[in-house]
Amino acid sequence: MKSLNAKEFKKKLISITSQDPALCYQCGKCSAGCPVRDFEEAPPNRIVRYVQLGLYEKAMTSSTIWLCAGCQTCTSRCPQQFDLAKFMDAVRELAIAYGVKSADKKTQEFHEAFLNQIENFGRAYEMGLLIDYKLKSKDFFQDVTLAPSTFSKGKLNLLPHMVKNKKQIKKIFKESGEVKK
Repeated sequence: MKSLNAKEFKKKLISITSQDPALCYQCGKCSAGCPVRDFEEAPPNRIVRYVQLGLYEKAMTSSTIWLCAGCQTCTSRCPQQFDLAKFMDAVRELAIAYGVKSADKKTQEFHEAFLNQIENFGRAYEMGLLIDYKLKSKDFFQDVTLAPSTFSKGKLNLLPHMVKNKKQIKKIFKESGEVKK
């Protein structure tokens, strides 16, 4: 892991999220409504608390940041309008920038494969995501029996749907890469 400068970490976090973690007063509404809470080792509000206390490494090594579905349930429930989903994404991206790896390697591989699809196509391209993830994880046969039914239901398109102005998406990824440095 790269050496961690506390002031630099907090400055980057605030720059990415445009919000101060001090806004959170730990009411717990976010954690109470989190649909993946049963799978996390720490509730989402505890990750914010780690950051508030300067325990940045503890926040970055938590499996919670990798399991966050980004569903916005926490954000919609927050009485302080603290965007916890955006915060979790920022902590995850800073963890990557600082060289912190997820304890579950496959979770991180999926995250990287998903971002790859967004960067290349402007949206999730399921077939590309599947191929990218399988190549990264080398877990080729885990869910092979699902393929026939997903194809027949039209869940996996062979070709991606392209968004307009892919250059703008590339620019966003380029600028976010500069933030990470």
